[in-house]
Amino acid sequence: MVTVHQLSRADARRIAVRAQLLTKDRPSDLLDTVRHLTVVQLDPTSAIAPSADLVLRSRLGASYVPQDLRDAIDEQVLVDFRGMVMPAEDIALHRAEMDGFHDGVDLGEWQQGRYEWVLANNDFRRDVLDRLRTDGPLPRSEIPDTCLVPWSSSGWNANRNVTVMLDSLVQRGEVASAGGEGKDKLYDLASRVYPDDPPVPPEEAKRTKDERRLVALGIARSTGQERPVEPLNVGSVGEEAVVEGVRGRWRVDPAQLGQPFARRAALLSPLDRLLHDRKRIGPVRVRLHARDVQAGGEAAVGLLRAPDPVRRPAGREARREGRA
Repeated sequence: MVTVHQLSRADARRIAVRAQLLTKDRPSDLLDTVRHLTVVQLDPTSAIAPSADLVLRSRLGASYVPQDLRDAIDEQVLVDFRGMVMPAEDIALHRAEMDGFHDGVDLGEWQQGRYEWVLANNDFRRDVLDRLRTDGPLPRSEIPDTCLVPWSSSGWNANRNVTVMLDSLVQRGEVASAGGEGKDKLYDLASRVYPDDPPVPPEEAKRTKDERRLVALGIARSTGQERPVEPLNVGSVGEEAVVEGVRGRWRVDPAQLGQPFARRAALLSPLDRLLHDRKRIGPVRVRLHARDVQAGGEAAVGLLRAPDPVRRPAGREARREGRA
């Protein structure tokens, strides 16, 4: 008989916080921390500090030095895959998806459009690869735009042909980020950056990623919205759970059940994975990044809570009274 764990909201919150390494017992090693979290999102803006530095500082504390992250990426111990930092050995778990994008197999609608655009600009693709092979690593600004069919988009990528081609070649496993940041980000042939590990079979890779994601999140939904690189759902791994006052079923990491909880304060980036899925987060007091609130301000966000009632605009009479 399958056991369905009954969790209070406090239990669920503590599982999520503990799984994200935000309790009193801090980790001590940068690589082990990234490996546990599975990915750390990079962000070129830095109102206070780059998001990756805030995420790692909140886990490692004063022992974290931002240059350590840059060094680990430059030494290819960690790699930047489409804006997510992960251990280099984890690239093997993504190679099957790269091969699918390269060969046009099992693609979503937007991926199919990108795949066809690359095919239409195959000479441009070859130019980029030849230039990197000869002179790489190079920043985007030093790669000529020889595109024949410009990238058309209603968004900010319109006519940014080199940017879209580089991102497409990263998805195909032909090009990789090779250090640097922002406009100075470097690109090189993937064969010079990634370990030469064989790809993990697709089904095995998916299950391994789901298992590790659940360890990092503690509690998550089995299904969810598609997200690039690292989704927030975990499939069928873990064990089933329900949370008091919250609709639906969850998957919980059984290793987190019944564990002690020692709280501490933490400064979190808005891109922190504890906060990224706002529907999963409940009434826990956190200090947010200055981009979200004024410096030093506090905000209450919801961890595993039911949706708030819809607040309707005040009527005409109420507005009149407000002006009186």
